[in-house]
Amino acid sequence: MHLRAQGPFRNQKRSVLYRVVRGAALTVLLMVAGLQGLNAAEDMPPNIVFILCDNLGYGDTGCYGSSQHRTPHIDQLAAEGLRLTSFYSASGVCTPSRAALMTGCYPRRVGLDWTDPDGHVLRPVSPNGLHPDEVTIAEVLKSAGYATTCIGKWHLGDQLSFLPTRQGFDSWFGIPYSDDMTPRPGRNWPALPLMRNDRVVEAPVDRDLLTRKYTDAACRFIEQNSDGPFFLYIPHAMPGSTREPFASEDFRGKSANGAYGDSVEELDWSTGQILDTLKRRGIDDRTLVVWTSDNGAPRRNPVQGSNAPLGGWGYSVAEGGMRVPCIIRWPDVVPAGTVSDAVTSMMDWLPTFASICERQLDPNRRRDGFDIAALLKDPRHTESPYDVFLYYHRNELQAARSGKWKVYLTISASSEAVPQRMYDLDADPGESSDVLQSQPDIAASIAAAATAKAADLGSGEQRGPGIRTVGRVDQPGPRVLDSEPADQ
Repeated sequence: MHLRAQGPFRNQKRSVLYRVVRGAALTVLLMVAGLQGLNAAEDMPPNIVFILCDNLGYGDTGCYGSSQHRTPHIDQLAAEGLRLTSFYSASGVCTPSRAALMTGCYPRRVGLDWTDPDGHVLRPVSPNGLHPDEVTIAEVLKSAGYATTCIGKWHLGDQLSFLPTRQGFDSWFGIPYSDDMTPRPGRNWPALPLMRNDRVVEAPVDRDLLTRKYTDAACRFIEQNSDGPFFLYIPHAMPGSTREPFASEDFRGKSANGAYGDSVEELDWSTGQILDTLKRRGIDDRTLVVWTSDNGAPRRNPVQGSNAPLGGWGYSVAEGGMRVPCIIRWPDVVPAGTVSDAVTSMMDWLPTFASICERQLDPNRRRDGFDIAALLKDPRHTESPYDVFLYYHRNELQAARSGKWKVYLTISASSEAVPQRMYDLDADPGESSDVLQSQPDIAASIAAAATAKAADLGSGEQRGPGIRTVGRVDQPGPRVLDSEPADQ
C-alpha cells in the first residue's frame, strides 16, 4: 500500500525538494552564465595599447643593441613578443609620421607632408591639421565598440576641430605639439599647454613631469576600462625635440648618458608600469601591446641618441631617420622571442587593427598600408607586403626600397625617378657603400617601380591626383589656460 505524506512532513518534503531543484537550477544557470562570460571574453577583440616614443633612435634600447641605456621592461616586452627590424615610420619627422599612423596613408596623401605656413611639421596656432573627414584608427576601433583615449603628444593640429576628441578619441590628456615649441625670440607662441579634452589645464606645463603624468593617466584608464575592449594610445613627449630632454626627479642624473638617457630610462619605467597594471587587472593575456617611435634620433651636439647600426639621423630619409624600433606583444597569438625583417610601416596599423577587430574599411578611400596580422601571428611569413616602399621627406620623394635594395632618387621634370645612389641594406644598413655602378639594372628597375607607385602622389610641386585636402581653419587661435571657447 502506498502511503502519502500527511501534514507537516509532506510540506517539509516538498520544501526540501524545492530547494534541491532550485539549487541545481541556479548552479546550471551560473555555469551557463560563466561559460557565456568566458565565451564573451574569448570572442572579444583584444585591448590595444600603442606606445609611441618621440625621436627615440633605433639603437636606444637594450633589445636593439644599446649598452648605454637600462631598459629591462622594454627588453622583456621584446623577449615575450615580436621584434620588427625593418619597420618604417613613413617620415623622418613627427607630424607626417603621426598622420601615417592615424590614417594608414603616406603623409603626402592626407596633405600633411608639408603645409603652408608651417613647413614639415605643424607649429603652434597653425591653421592646418588632420582633416576631420579622414578616418583614424580611433574611429575604426570606436566603431567596433572600443573605449578610446589619447594620452600624450598629438601634433596633428591644435585647433579645436583637429584635436583628438574630434578624431575618434573619447578623451585626451596631453600636449598639442612638440615639447620644444615654447615662447622664444622671434616666436610669439603661447606657453606650452597641457590639455584635457578641449581645455587647457596647465600652462606652461612642467615638462619634467610629462612622462610620469602620462603614465599615471594611462594606468588609471586601464583600471577604469579593464572590462574592455579599449584602445590606449600613448604618444610620449620624450626623449623629445629639445637638446636636453626632460625627466622626473627619480630619474634625473641617474643614467650613463646624460639627460637623454634619463628620459629613455623613465620611458622604460613607464612601460613597466603599464604592463604591471595590465597583469594586475588580469587582462594581460588579452591585450595587444605595440611599442615604437615616431622617427629616428636626430643629430645632437653632443650626440646622445643612437640609430646604430643604421646610417644617418632623424629628420631625413636615411635609415636612421625612418627605420625605428617596433615591438609587438600579444600572448598566445604573437610568438614570443621572435624577429621579423620584413619591410613594414606605421601605415600598416590601421588596416591591421581593422582586420583584428573585424571591421570592414571603405574600399573607396585610398590607403597605402597593409594588413600585417598574418605576419604578427607567424613571423615566418617574411615576405613584405611592399613591392616598393617610398621614402618621402618634406614634400619630396627622395628614395625607394625594394627587398634589400634602397635607391636614392631625384625626380626629373617629366616626373621620372632617377637613381643617384644604391645600397644593399642587408649587408650595409649603415649605407656606407654605394653599389649603384655595379647594379645599374636593379637600380633602374626600382626607380621605374617608384615612378609608377608615386604617380598617384607626385613629388614636390608636382601634385598627384591621389592627394586629399588638408584640414584648415580661417582664424586659428592659441590654446590658453582657462580661455577656451565652447566650440569653433
